[in-house]
Amino acid sequence: MLRTAIFTIVDVIVFLLVSLGYCIQDWYFIIFGMPKKSIKGELALVTGGGGGLGRLLALRLVRNGASVVLWDINQEGLDETTKLVQSIGGHCKSYVVDISKREEVYKAADQVRNEIGDVTILINNAGVVSGRVLLDTPDDLIERSFNVNVIAHFWTAKAFLPAMLRNNHGHIVTIASLAGQVGISKLVDYCSSKFAAVGFDEAMRLELESLRVKGVHTTCICPYFIQATGMFEDVYSRWVPTLKSEDVADRIISAIRRNEKLAIVPSYLRFMLALKWIFPWGCTAGFLKRLVPDASPQHSFHSPESTSTVNNNSSDKGNIISNGSNNDSKTVQTSPFLVQRVSLGERVH
Repeated sequence: MLRTAIFTIVDVIVFLLVSLGYCIQDWYFIIFGMPKKSIKGELALVTGGGGGLGRLLALRLVRNGASVVLWDINQEGLDETTKLVQSIGGHCKSYVVDISKREEVYKAADQVRNEIGDVTILINNAGVVSGRVLLDTPDDLIERSFNVNVIAHFWTAKAFLPAMLRNNHGHIVTIASLAGQVGISKLVDYCSSKFAAVGFDEAMRLELESLRVKGVHTTCICPYFIQATGMFEDVYSRWVPTLKSEDVADRIISAIRRNEKLAIVPSYLRFMLALKWIFPWGCTAGFLKRLVPDASPQHSFHSPESTSTVNNNSSDKGNIISNGSNNDSKTVQTSPFLVQRVSLGERVH
């Protein structure tokens, strides 16, 4: 009994000393900055690369010396991004891939390996959102949110992580959201999927550390609402300004080069998030409701007036989409005027 108690006390002391060391290291990096690695010569794959944040990331990656592979469901957007990348002298190849479909992910991954080589930086950037009250959200859109925002991360990781482990070299980046840290009204499916994406990154990192893998890194990015992504431009944020997509792209590249584990954008919100676990629920709820009174802007395609969010190719404009009920065969006609068709890369994260 005494021996067990002594071992427990020693374990606690060791844990506290190690924790203090990590804290000192973090404080040092905060003051003096973390060292940056070079990504020259890396092969980076960006999902949702047909526009928005994915396009900006592709351009910054090639400016840092990496070659890029782009996946998206939007061929036109992919072609435009490819031209922009090539116009600045970058190497780029694009593939039309619906990452919500496992078979497509694995097939495209085989193509990339055979035609180009092993991916060394994987950026899971693609995301979708419906932006409705839960009970007004069709079942198929809820499933779509999870399939794209988190389930697809399993397929891409399983496709590219083995080569990273074999070479002891690689980096997996999860573009999550601050909605993966706190709940927001009218974003129940989106928040849930982003919470899952944050958990995916954290659990995978711990698993890699348990396997004593030193050369494969993971980074989770949790930005606030982003401008110019085709989604939340009109969201009213009371105290925290919405972010410029260019600034977010710069921050992501910096986080990759510094091997950061978690990047909250803007960084000062990291301290505000800590208050969530300190103050009573009433304080947290009151703050969040006042911070973002409505995450579903009136003039966006995910407003309550719209009957559907888009995630298909432009060839099915104005189609009839099922309401997702298992016991109701009625369908809802989607107005082409209300439905804006944008690529996965143009959606907010």
